[in-house]
Amino acid sequence: MRACGPRHGPHAGAAPRELPPVASAWSTRGLARSTSRLAPQGAPHPMNVVKAILLKIASALLFAMMSVLVRYLGERYPVGQVVFFRSAFAILPVVIIYAWRGELEAAIRTGRPFGHVGRGLTAMGAMFCNFSALARLPVVDATAISFVSPLFTVAMAALILKERVRIYRWSAVIAGFAGVLVMLAPRLGIDSSAASAAGAVGALLGLTGAFFSAGSTIQTRALTASETTSSIVFYFSLFCALAGLATWPFGWLMPSWPELAALVTIGIFGGLAHILLTESYRFAPASLVAPFDYTSMLWACLLGYLAFDEIPAPSVFIGAAIIAAAGLFVIWRERQLGLQRARAAEGPPAAT
Repeated sequence: MRACGPRHGPHAGAAPRELPPVASAWSTRGLARSTSRLAPQGAPHPMNVVKAILLKIASALLFAMMSVLVRYLGERYPVGQVVFFRSAFAILPVVIIYAWRGELEAAIRTGRPFGHVGRGLTAMGAMFCNFSALARLPVVDATAISFVSPLFTVAMAALILKERVRIYRWSAVIAGFAGVLVMLAPRLGIDSSAASAAGAVGALLGLTGAFFSAGSTIQTRALTASETTSSIVFYFSLFCALAGLATWPFGWLMPSWPELAALVTIGIFGGLAHILLTESYRFAPASLVAPFDYTSMLWACLLGYLAFDEIPAPSVFIGAAIIAAAGLFVIWRERQLGLQRARAAEGPPAAT
């Protein structure tokens, strides 16, 4: 396979919990991540940092492998058809694990159907845009763009949720978007007169997908006040599967057996990656585990080269490094704010 050119819960009634700092783009990856740290259900697990990190890295590898398959099929198959298989077959491992844990009933039960509809719309927008970007961009480029999503989330939290965002996090947002400009300058023709139209469209689709993914993260924060993690994940997959199915009359293709296997594998990899991702947050704090999400760019670089002979340009490495540094700073800052809130909740030490 070669690239065709230059071308990613709390129990009902519980108080809402803060999302993991990194909730980057892919509906394939980021939207799953946006529910990954909503309080795990059942008895708490003992902390196991090594296990948590290994689970996180394994989930990043599965998401990267899924992105490679989307890139491969996206050159020929309608995006709606790929979205359907990704969402429909992701439900299978998710339903199995929730049934095994006795959480399947909680996954179906909801007291806020319209809240799920609103989140489903932004989730669908993110998945369609991100898959369309993967069809036009190298895997590592699309993956790097996806990490702009947490920066969008910071801005939305300030503008929509009226959260207090100080100069530190605004500085990270500005630096992150500067990294995007560095990475995309050649593709958008800022420093080149021969910009690729497909690459420019892919970059804009990737940024739009990151924006939609951030919007879905904001909606998830509101849903966690009353909805379970399993319910949020189930309805996300269901809405995206229905949206993909709705594109059937517009020209789906009859896949060959190997291509059908690839389509099904996209969904299974997505579902399994989400499960591993969720498990990683059961064994260690989000602020410790989240930075390992950036191993996705390493996997994307390696798999993109092996599958499509894609070699990232220097501007991609420089821009991705700036984006990663901005995202890691946001994670660190969220960690510091979390510690401050915890100390404030404890109150001053008792007099002796």
